[in-house]
Amino acid sequence: MKAHPISDSIFCLHAEIHQPDDLFEGIWPISSGVTLNSYIVKGEKTAMIDLVRDWSDAPRQYEEELAGIGMKFENIDYLVLNHLEPDHTGWLVEFKKHCPKAEIISTEKGINLVKSFYHIYTQVRAVKDGDTLDLGKGMVLHFLETPNVHWPETMMTWEPKSGTLFSCDGFGSFGALGDRVFDDQFTEEEHKQFEIETLRYYTNIVSSFSIFVEKALKKVSAMDIDIKCIAPSHGMLWRKNPRKIIDLYAKYVVYVKGQGEKEITVVWGSIYGNTKTGLDAVIKGIEAENVPYTVYHIPYDNVSYILADAHKNAGLVLAMPTVEYAMFPPMAHVIDIFKRKHVKGKTVFRLGSWGWIGGAKKEYEAAIEPLNWNSIESVEWQGLPTKETLEILEAKGREIAKAVKNL
Repeated sequence: MKAHPISDSIFCLHAEIHQPDDLFEGIWPISSGVTLNSYIVKGEKTAMIDLVRDWSDAPRQYEEELAGIGMKFENIDYLVLNHLEPDHTGWLVEFKKHCPKAEIISTEKGINLVKSFYHIYTQVRAVKDGDTLDLGKGMVLHFLETPNVHWPETMMTWEPKSGTLFSCDGFGSFGALGDRVFDDQFTEEEHKQFEIETLRYYTNIVSSFSIFVEKALKKVSAMDIDIKCIAPSHGMLWRKNPRKIIDLYAKYVVYVKGQGEKEITVVWGSIYGNTKTGLDAVIKGIEAENVPYTVYHIPYDNVSYILADAHKNAGLVLAMPTVEYAMFPPMAHVIDIFKRKHVKGKTVFRLGSWGWIGGAKKEYEAAIEPLNWNSIESVEWQGLPTKETLEILEAKGREIAKAVKNL
Protein backbone atom coordinates (compact mmCIF):
# COMPACT_ATOMS: atom_id res chain seq x y z
CA MET A 1 0.00 0.00 0.00
CA LYS A 2 1.12 3.56 -0.64
CA ALA A 3 0.18 7.05 0.43
CA HIS A 4 -1.94 8.78 -2.21
CA PRO A 5 -1.24 12.46 -3.02
CA ILE A 6 -4.21 14.84 -3.03
CA SER A 7 -1.86 17.74 -3.78
CA ASP A 8 1.87 18.40 -3.50
CA SER A 9 1.39 18.96 0.23
CA ILE A 10 -1.44 16.60 1.19
CA PHE A 11 -1.43 12.81 1.27
CA CYS A 12 -4.04 10.18 2.13
CA LEU A 13 -3.02 7.26 4.33
CA HIS A 14 -5.48 4.41 4.37
CA ALA A 15 -5.67 1.07 6.11
CA GLU A 16 -7.65 -1.74 4.53
CA ILE A 17 -9.94 -3.58 6.91
CA HIS A 18 -11.13 -6.65 5.04
CA GLN A 19 -12.29 -9.24 7.57
CA PRO A 20 -15.68 -10.50 6.34
CA ASP A 21 -16.66 -11.92 9.73
CA ASP A 22 -15.81 -8.73 11.61
CA LEU A 23 -18.40 -6.18 12.71
CA PHE A 24 -18.21 -2.40 12.53
CA GLU A 25 -19.07 -0.83 15.90
CA GLY A 26 -19.59 -4.38 17.16
CA ILE A 27 -22.89 -4.78 15.25
CA TRP A 28 -22.77 -3.92 11.53
CA PRO A 29 -21.35 -6.46 9.03
CA ILE A 30 -18.57 -5.32 6.71
CA SER A 31 -18.62 -8.14 4.20
CA SER A 32 -17.07 -5.85 1.57
CA GLY A 33 -14.60 -4.37 4.05
CA VAL A 34 -14.02 -0.80 5.14
CA THR A 35 -11.15 1.68 5.04
CA LEU A 36 -9.68 3.85 7.76
CA ASN A 37 -8.40 7.06 6.17
CA SER A 38 -6.08 9.67 7.68
CA TYR A 39 -4.34 12.60 6.07
CA ILE A 40 -0.93 14.25 6.14
CA VAL A 41 -0.80 18.00 5.48
CA LYS A 42 2.68 19.47 5.01
CA GLY A 43 3.71 23.09 5.42
CA GLU A 44 6.71 24.25 7.39
CA LYS A 45 5.14 22.04 10.02
CA THR A 46 3.19 18.82 9.49
CA ALA A 47 -0.31 17.94 10.64
CA MET A 48 -1.95 14.53 10.65
CA ILE A 49 -5.74 14.59 10.43
CA ASP A 50 -7.43 11.72 12.28
CA LEU A 51 -5.86 8.49 13.41
CA VAL A 52 -6.73 4.76 13.64
CA ARG A 53 -7.09 1.99 16.15
CA ASP A 54 -4.96 -1.13 16.00
CA TRP A 55 -7.37 -3.02 13.75
CA SER A 56 -6.03 -5.37 11.06
CA ASP A 57 -2.57 -3.99 11.81
CA ALA A 58 -3.64 -0.51 10.68
CA PRO A 59 -0.75 1.35 12.41
CA ARG A 60 1.79 -0.77 10.55
CA GLN A 61 -0.01 -0.06 7.27
CA TYR A 62 0.24 3.66 8.05
CA GLU A 63 3.90 3.32 8.98
CA GLU A 64 4.71 1.80 5.59
CA GLU A 65 2.75 4.49 3.75
CA LEU A 66 4.49 7.24 5.72
CA ALA A 67 7.87 5.74 4.81
CA GLY A 68 6.87 5.95 1.16
CA ILE A 69 6.68 9.74 1.44
CA GLY A 70 9.86 9.97 3.53
CA MET A 71 8.14 10.34 6.88
CA LYS A 72 7.75 8.72 10.30
CA PHE A 73 5.17 9.27 13.01
CA GLU A 74 7.89 11.18 14.86
CA ASN A 75 7.81 13.90 12.17
CA ILE A 76 4.24 14.97 12.97
CA ASP A 77 3.81 18.30 14.77
CA TYR A 78 0.02 18.34 15.13
CA LEU A 79 -2.63 15.64 15.35
CA VAL A 80 -6.05 17.01 14.41
CA LEU A 81 -8.88 14.83 15.69
CA ASN A 82 -12.13 15.62 13.91
CA HIS A 83 -13.91 12.85 15.81
CA LEU A 84 -12.98 10.88 18.92
CA GLU A 85 -14.67 7.54 18.24
CA PRO A 86 -12.06 4.84 18.90
CA ASP A 87 -11.81 3.66 15.28
CA HIS A 88 -10.13 7.06 14.72
CA THR A 89 -8.32 7.39 18.05
CA GLY A 90 -7.78 3.94 19.55
CA TRP A 91 -4.03 4.05 18.81
CA LEU A 92 -3.63 7.51 20.38
CA VAL A 93 -1.63 6.44 23.44
CA GLU A 94 0.84 4.51 21.28
CA PHE A 95 1.02 7.41 18.83
CA LYS A 96 2.03 9.75 21.66
CA LYS A 97 4.82 7.35 22.62
CA HIS A 98 6.15 7.60 19.06
CA CYS A 99 5.57 11.34 18.87
CA PRO A 100 5.44 13.02 22.29
CA LYS A 101 5.95 16.48 20.77
CA ALA A 102 2.74 16.33 18.69
CA GLU A 103 0.03 18.71 19.86
CA ILE A 104 -3.47 17.23 19.80
CA ILE A 105 -6.14 19.55 18.39
CA SER A 106 -9.90 19.01 18.61
CA THR A 107 -13.06 20.75 19.73
CA GLU A 108 -13.55 21.45 23.41
CA LYS A 109 -15.74 18.37 23.75
CA GLY A 110 -13.18 16.41 21.77
CA ILE A 111 -10.36 17.40 24.10
CA ASN A 112 -12.50 16.35 27.06
CA LEU A 113 -12.77 12.92 25.45
CA VAL A 114 -8.99 12.81 24.84
CA LYS A 115 -8.61 13.27 28.59
CA SER A 116 -11.33 10.83 29.67
CA PHE A 117 -10.69 8.12 27.06
CA TYR A 118 -6.88 8.22 26.98
CA HIS A 119 -5.78 10.16 30.09
CA ILE A 120 -3.73 12.59 28.02
CA TYR A 121 -3.74 16.03 29.61
CA THR A 122 -0.82 17.94 28.09
CA GLN A 123 -0.02 19.08 24.55
CA VAL A 124 -3.74 19.44 23.85
CA ARG A 125 -5.57 22.43 22.35
CA ALA A 126 -9.30 23.04 21.98
CA VAL A 127 -10.48 24.90 18.89
CA LYS A 128 -13.85 26.33 17.99
CA ASP A 129 -15.77 27.14 14.84
CA GLY A 130 -13.72 29.45 12.60
CA ASP A 131 -10.35 28.88 14.30
CA THR A 132 -7.34 28.20 12.10
CA LEU A 133 -3.95 26.50 12.28
CA ASP A 134 -1.18 27.98 10.10
CA LEU A 135 1.32 25.30 9.09
CA GLY A 136 3.39 27.66 6.97
CA LYS A 137 4.03 27.72 3.21
CA GLY A 138 0.44 28.83 2.63
CA MET A 139 -1.10 25.76 4.28
CA VAL A 140 -3.77 26.90 6.73
CA LEU A 141 -6.29 24.54 8.33
CA HIS A 142 -9.75 25.95 9.10
CA PHE A 143 -11.94 24.22 11.68
CA LEU A 144 -15.68 23.82 11.23
CA GLU A 145 -17.75 22.43 14.10
CA THR A 146 -20.37 19.92 12.93
CA PRO A 147 -21.75 18.52 16.18
CA ASN A 148 -23.58 15.19 16.14
CA VAL A 149 -22.28 14.06 12.77
CA HIS A 150 -22.36 11.72 14.46
CA TRP A 151 -20.89 12.37 17.95
CA PRO A 152 -21.29 15.66 19.85
CA GLU A 153 -17.61 16.65 19.52
CA THR A 154 -17.27 16.27 15.76
CA MET A 155 -15.84 18.83 13.40
CA MET A 156 -14.56 19.02 9.83
CA THR A 157 -11.28 20.56 8.69
CA TRP A 158 -10.95 22.71 5.56
CA GLU A 159 -7.75 23.44 3.65
CA PRO A 160 -8.47 26.17 1.05
CA LYS A 161 -5.24 26.06 -0.98
CA SER A 162 -6.01 22.54 -2.24
CA GLY A 163 -9.77 22.89 -1.76
CA THR A 164 -9.89 19.79 0.46
CA LEU A 165 -12.61 19.18 3.06
CA PHE A 166 -11.57 16.57 5.63
CA SER A 167 -15.00 15.38 6.75
CA CYS A 168 -14.24 12.37 9.00
CA ASP A 169 -17.40 10.22 9.31
CA GLY A 170 -19.42 12.70 7.28
CA PHE A 171 -19.63 11.62 3.61
CA GLY A 172 -18.19 8.21 4.53
CA SER A 173 -18.98 4.72 3.27
CA PHE A 174 -18.40 1.06 3.91
CA GLY A 175 -16.34 -0.85 1.34
CA ALA A 176 -12.63 -1.58 1.01
CA LEU A 177 -10.76 0.21 -1.78
CA GLY A 178 -7.63 -1.79 -2.52
CA ASP A 179 -4.85 0.44 -3.84
CA ARG A 180 -7.23 3.04 -5.29
CA VAL A 181 -8.83 5.80 -3.24
CA PHE A 182 -10.25 8.42 -5.64
CA ASP A 183 -13.71 8.43 -7.23
CA ASP A 184 -12.29 8.73 -10.76
CA GLN A 185 -10.36 5.48 -10.33
CA PHE A 186 -13.49 3.32 -10.12
CA THR A 187 -15.79 2.04 -12.84
CA GLU A 188 -19.47 2.88 -13.12
CA GLU A 189 -20.37 -0.60 -11.86
CA GLU A 190 -18.05 -0.22 -8.87
CA HIS A 191 -19.66 3.12 -8.08
CA LYS A 192 -23.08 1.47 -8.03
CA GLN A 193 -21.85 -0.99 -5.41
CA PHE A 194 -20.26 1.79 -3.38
CA GLU A 195 -23.53 3.71 -3.45
CA ILE A 196 -25.23 0.68 -1.89
CA GLU A 197 -22.54 0.58 0.79
CA THR A 198 -22.73 4.36 1.28
CA LEU A 199 -26.47 4.16 1.96
CA ARG A 200 -25.93 1.25 4.36
CA TYR A 201 -23.16 3.17 6.14
CA TYR A 202 -25.39 6.23 6.45
CA THR A 203 -28.38 4.32 7.79
CA ASN A 204 -26.34 2.15 10.15
CA ILE A 205 -24.03 4.84 11.51
CA VAL A 206 -25.39 8.34 10.89
CA SER A 207 -29.14 8.28 10.26
CA SER A 208 -30.17 8.76 13.90
CA PHE A 209 -28.61 12.23 13.61
CA SER A 210 -29.97 13.21 10.20
CA ILE A 211 -31.22 16.57 11.47
CA PHE A 212 -27.61 17.42 12.33
CA VAL A 213 -26.36 16.12 8.97
CA GLU A 214 -28.81 18.50 7.32
CA LYS A 215 -27.48 21.37 9.46
CA ALA A 216 -23.90 20.47 8.51
CA LEU A 217 -24.81 20.37 4.81
CA LYS A 218 -26.34 23.84 5.10
CA LYS A 219 -23.34 25.11 7.05
CA VAL A 220 -20.87 23.90 4.42
CA SER A 221 -23.00 25.40 1.62
CA ALA A 222 -23.21 28.74 3.42
CA MET A 223 -19.40 28.96 3.60
CA ASP A 224 -19.29 29.53 -0.17
CA ILE A 225 -16.08 27.53 -0.55
CA ASP A 226 -14.76 25.85 -3.66
CA ILE A 227 -14.55 22.20 -2.65
CA LYS A 228 -12.23 20.32 -4.98
CA CYS A 229 -11.88 17.16 -2.88
CA ILE A 230 -13.95 15.61 -0.09
CA ALA A 231 -11.73 13.42 2.05
CA PRO A 232 -13.69 11.29 4.57
CA SER A 233 -12.27 8.88 7.11
CA HIS A 234 -14.08 5.87 5.60
CA GLY A 235 -14.53 5.17 1.90
CA MET A 236 -13.38 6.78 -1.30
CA LEU A 237 -12.14 10.34 -1.77
CA TRP A 238 -14.16 12.54 -4.11
CA ARG A 239 -11.97 14.71 -6.36
CA LYS A 240 -13.64 14.38 -9.76
CA ASN A 241 -17.19 14.95 -8.57
CA PRO A 242 -17.30 15.96 -4.88
CA ARG A 243 -20.84 17.20 -5.39
CA LYS A 244 -22.01 13.62 -5.90
CA ILE A 245 -21.39 12.49 -2.33
CA ILE A 246 -22.89 15.72 -0.98
CA ASP A 247 -26.02 15.11 -3.05
CA LEU A 248 -26.22 11.48 -1.89
CA TYR A 249 -26.14 12.54 1.75
CA ALA A 250 -28.73 15.24 1.07
CA LYS A 251 -30.98 12.57 -0.46
CA TYR A 252 -30.54 10.29 2.55
CA VAL A 253 -31.64 13.16 4.82
CA VAL A 254 -34.83 13.47 2.75
CA TYR A 255 -35.46 9.73 3.13
CA VAL A 256 -35.56 10.21 6.90
CA LYS A 257 -38.45 12.64 6.39
CA GLY A 258 -40.47 9.82 4.81
CA GLN A 259 -39.91 10.86 1.20
CA GLY A 260 -38.56 7.53 -0.01
CA GLU A 261 -38.37 5.81 -3.36
CA LYS A 262 -41.61 4.37 -4.71
CA GLU A 263 -40.61 0.84 -3.77
CA ILE A 264 -41.52 -1.61 -1.01
CA THR A 265 -39.30 -3.39 1.51
CA VAL A 266 -40.75 -6.74 2.54
CA VAL A 267 -39.53 -8.24 5.82
CA TRP A 268 -40.83 -11.62 6.89
CA GLY A 269 -40.39 -14.43 9.37
CA SER A 270 -42.45 -17.58 9.68
CA ILE A 271 -42.30 -20.52 12.07
CA TYR A 272 -44.26 -23.24 10.25
CA GLY A 273 -44.98 -21.54 6.93
CA ASN A 274 -48.47 -20.16 7.57
CA THR A 275 -47.35 -16.52 7.65
CA LYS A 276 -45.23 -17.14 4.55
CA THR A 277 -48.27 -18.52 2.72
CA GLY A 278 -50.14 -15.32 3.52
CA LEU A 279 -47.20 -13.18 2.44
CA ASP A 280 -47.08 -14.91 -0.95
CA ALA A 281 -50.58 -13.61 -1.60
CA VAL A 282 -49.56 -10.07 -0.62
CA ILE A 283 -46.60 -10.21 -2.99
CA LYS A 284 -48.90 -11.40 -5.76
CA GLY A 285 -50.94 -8.23 -5.24
CA ILE A 286 -47.82 -6.02 -5.25
CA GLU A 287 -46.61 -7.59 -8.47
CA ALA A 288 -49.99 -7.00 -10.09
CA GLU A 289 -49.41 -3.26 -9.58
CA ASN A 290 -45.85 -3.42 -10.97
CA VAL A 291 -44.27 -1.82 -7.91
CA PRO A 292 -40.62 -2.81 -7.26
CA TYR A 293 -39.96 -4.64 -4.00
CA THR A 294 -37.17 -6.40 -2.14
CA VAL A 295 -37.60 -9.31 0.27
CA TYR A 296 -35.69 -9.99 3.50
CA HIS A 297 -36.09 -13.17 5.53
CA ILE A 298 -35.47 -12.79 9.26
CA PRO A 299 -33.54 -13.87 11.20
CA TYR A 300 -31.38 -15.02 8.29
CA ASP A 301 -30.89 -11.60 6.68
CA ASN A 302 -28.95 -9.13 8.81
CA VAL A 303 -30.84 -6.07 10.01
CA SER A 304 -28.04 -3.85 8.65
CA TYR A 305 -29.20 -4.50 5.08
CA ILE A 306 -32.89 -4.38 6.00
CA LEU A 307 -32.39 -0.98 7.62
CA ALA A 308 -30.73 0.49 4.53
CA ASP A 309 -33.50 -0.69 2.23
CA ALA A 310 -36.29 0.37 4.58
CA HIS A 311 -34.69 3.80 4.96
CA LYS A 312 -34.66 4.21 1.17
CA ASN A 313 -38.12 2.93 0.28
CA ALA A 314 -41.53 4.50 0.90
CA GLY A 315 -43.34 1.22 1.62
CA LEU A 316 -42.93 -1.56 4.16
CA VAL A 317 -44.60 -4.97 4.46
CA LEU A 318 -43.96 -6.73 7.77
CA ALA A 319 -45.02 -10.37 7.99
CA MET A 320 -44.73 -12.03 11.40
CA PRO A 321 -46.51 -14.69 13.45
CA THR A 322 -47.61 -14.21 17.04
CA VAL A 323 -45.23 -16.02 19.41
CA GLU A 324 -46.20 -16.44 23.05
CA TYR A 325 -48.70 -13.55 22.98
CA ALA A 326 -46.19 -11.19 21.32
CA MET A 327 -44.36 -10.35 18.10
CA PHE A 328 -42.02 -12.85 16.46
CA PRO A 329 -38.80 -11.91 18.35
CA PRO A 330 -36.60 -11.28 15.28
CA MET A 331 -39.24 -8.84 13.97
CA ALA A 332 -39.38 -7.10 17.35
CA HIS A 333 -35.62 -6.59 16.99
CA VAL A 334 -36.01 -5.14 13.49
CA ILE A 335 -38.68 -2.71 14.66
CA ASP A 336 -36.52 -1.70 17.61
CA ILE A 337 -33.69 -0.84 15.19
CA PHE A 338 -36.18 1.09 13.03
CA LYS A 339 -37.09 3.16 16.09
CA ARG A 340 -33.48 3.78 17.05
CA LYS A 341 -32.63 4.87 13.50
CA HIS A 342 -35.80 6.93 12.92
CA VAL A 343 -37.34 5.02 10.01
CA LYS A 344 -40.33 7.34 9.97
CA GLY A 345 -43.18 8.29 7.68
CA LYS A 346 -43.46 4.98 5.83
CA THR A 347 -46.59 3.39 4.36
CA VAL A 348 -46.85 0.02 6.10
CA PHE A 349 -48.89 -3.17 6.01
CA ARG A 350 -48.55 -5.86 8.67
CA LEU A 351 -49.82 -9.44 8.49
CA GLY A 352 -49.36 -12.67 10.38
CA SER A 353 -50.79 -15.90 11.69
CA TRP A 354 -51.29 -17.01 15.27
CA GLY A 355 -51.64 -20.41 16.93
CA TRP A 356 -53.73 -20.71 20.10
CA ILE A 357 -54.14 -16.95 20.66
CA GLY A 358 -53.10 -13.58 19.17
CA GLY A 359 -51.20 -10.74 20.80
CA ALA A 360 -48.65 -9.45 18.30
CA LYS A 361 -50.98 -6.62 17.21
CA LYS A 362 -51.03 -4.95 20.62
CA GLU A 363 -47.26 -5.05 21.09
CA TYR A 364 -46.65 -4.00 17.47
CA GLU A 365 -48.91 -0.95 17.62
CA ALA A 366 -47.27 0.26 20.83
CA ALA A 367 -43.81 -0.25 19.31
CA ILE A 368 -44.44 1.74 16.12
CA GLU A 369 -46.26 4.66 17.72
CA PRO A 370 -43.21 7.00 17.61
CA LEU A 371 -42.60 6.30 13.92
CA ASN A 372 -45.63 8.11 12.45
CA TRP A 373 -46.28 5.36 9.94
CA ASN A 374 -49.25 5.45 7.60
CA SER A 375 -50.57 2.02 8.52
CA ILE A 376 -52.88 -0.04 6.37
CA GLU A 377 -55.16 -2.14 8.57
CA SER A 378 -53.42 -5.34 9.64
CA VAL A 379 -54.64 -8.82 8.73
CA GLU A 380 -54.24 -11.71 11.18
CA TRP A 381 -55.59 -15.25 11.11
CA GLN A 382 -55.37 -18.49 13.06
CA GLY A 383 -53.31 -21.29 11.56
CA LEU A 384 -53.40 -21.80 7.80
CA PRO A 385 -54.99 -18.90 5.86
CA THR A 386 -58.29 -19.73 4.18
CA LYS A 387 -59.04 -18.98 0.54
CA GLU A 388 -60.99 -15.90 1.63
CA THR A 389 -58.06 -14.69 3.76
CA LEU A 390 -55.67 -15.13 0.84
CA GLU A 391 -57.96 -13.05 -1.35
CA ILE A 392 -58.00 -10.31 1.30
CA LEU A 393 -54.22 -10.44 1.54
CA GLU A 394 -53.78 -10.17 -2.22
CA ALA A 395 -56.07 -7.13 -2.17
CA LYS A 396 -53.95 -5.65 0.63
CA GLY A 397 -50.87 -6.15 -1.53
CA ARG A 398 -52.54 -4.15 -4.27
CA GLU A 399 -53.59 -1.51 -1.75
CA ILE A 400 -50.12 -0.83 -0.41
CA ALA A 401 -48.63 -0.89 -3.91
CA LYS A 402 -51.15 1.69 -5.13
CA ALA A 403 -50.53 3.83 -2.06
CA VAL A 404 -46.78 3.82 -2.71
CA LYS A 405 -47.26 4.57 -6.41
CA ASN A 406 -49.43 7.58 -5.58
CA LEU A 407 -47.08 9.17 -3.05
